[in-house]
Amino acid sequence: MPTPVIMPKQGQSVESCVIVGWKKRPGDAVKTGEVICEVETDKATFEVESPAEGTLLAIFHEAGSDVPVLATIAAIGAPGESLDGLRPGSAAPGSSADYGGRASAPARSASAPTFTTAAVPAAQAKVMASPRAKALAAARGVTLAGLRGSGPGGRIIERDVNAAASGGAGRAAGDPQRSPGTQQAASAASAGEFKEIKVTGIRKLISERMLASLQTTAQLTLNAGADARSLQNMRRRFKESPEGLGLRDITVNDMVLFAVSRTLLSHPELNALYAGDTLRQYSAVHLAFAVDAPRGLMVPVIRNAHSLRLREIGQEARRLAEGCRSGGITPDELAGGTFTVTNLGALGVQSFTPILNVPQVAILGVGSIMPGPVLSPDGSVSFIPQIGLSLTVNHQVVDGAPGARFLQTLADDIARFDLLLAR
Repeated sequence: MPTPVIMPKQGQSVESCVIVGWKKRPGDAVKTGEVICEVETDKATFEVESPAEGTLLAIFHEAGSDVPVLATIAAIGAPGESLDGLRPGSAAPGSSADYGGRASAPARSASAPTFTTAAVPAAQAKVMASPRAKALAAARGVTLAGLRGSGPGGRIIERDVNAAASGGAGRAAGDPQRSPGTQQAASAASAGEFKEIKVTGIRKLISERMLASLQTTAQLTLNAGADARSLQNMRRRFKESPEGLGLRDITVNDMVLFAVSRTLLSHPELNALYAGDTLRQYSAVHLAFAVDAPRGLMVPVIRNAHSLRLREIGQEARRLAEGCRSGGITPDELAGGTFTVTNLGALGVQSFTPILNVPQVAILGVGSIMPGPVLSPDGSVSFIPQIGLSLTVNHQVVDGAPGARFLQTLADDIARFDLLLAR
């Protein structure tokens, strides 16, 4: 009997992967351990190796397909062997049900621990659904009974809950649906030349993740500015320091990450995760930060940032960012964050509204350094360099006052960064 090639499971939070491309085609000879295709999640790209030696008899999902994990994507064996029981739509031990045509991706949260503690009604508990789907259904008020699951064996997964909450209950995942907005866009575009880009793969996963974040949380953004003169002075001194100290590469962003890691220790309500009806506050700061990578937005995590020195945070941030851009980042390096920092200051943005990296309850946006007015004790106004800070919190569990106090403490720590280093 032919050997099935299974879509590997990449971590507990990944329910499907997108096939980037096939290295082999039906009829090609393959060896055990030889790479036959590449797949990607919203976190990283992986290679799928052949589990056996023989001939690639069939490919069941072409490039661009979003396939649930543990589904059969191809078959390897001897020419002429029957594929009965392996093809999508047939059931056999170790094989998967039909996943063909289901190309929508589940919403997922990058770079954060996953836990499910939502209270699930007894009727829903009996439905065959993943724990993450049950938690999402409880949070969005979706009844699982009667939903058509698109996971392995008809199991209900997150994308099915999202479809139901968006008015698509009872519709098979991936069924075409043309909205009025799409029709209007097509009509407007017909008036002139345009370039049509299909949203697939990592871009599709990011878009769904961002939408799910806004749909499932109450997001509140607070804006403030911090005196940036100490940061600028320290940056200047680092650049002029002896090369042997290893401080010349430290950036303003590294210093902000360091300040955040220390400030969070006195504000644990923001260093937390929230899912269902459970809030977990962490004593260790696992600091995630956004990276603009060729594949799209990625959020690696600096483990135990609160215990690292400034130089160590800078080195780790550079290592992780390079891994994201080169494609060498691992799933473990993109999971487990308890708080996220995203910096658009280098692009001239002064303030913005960062979107929560759920289930985290807070994210800090960092803007550019610009002159800002300051009122002196004598009543005169002067202008000093200020760095923009935009804090978004989940107002379900974090009130505005604790968020404002965190920003106030962070601004003080940044303004007195030299003293912060001495703690």
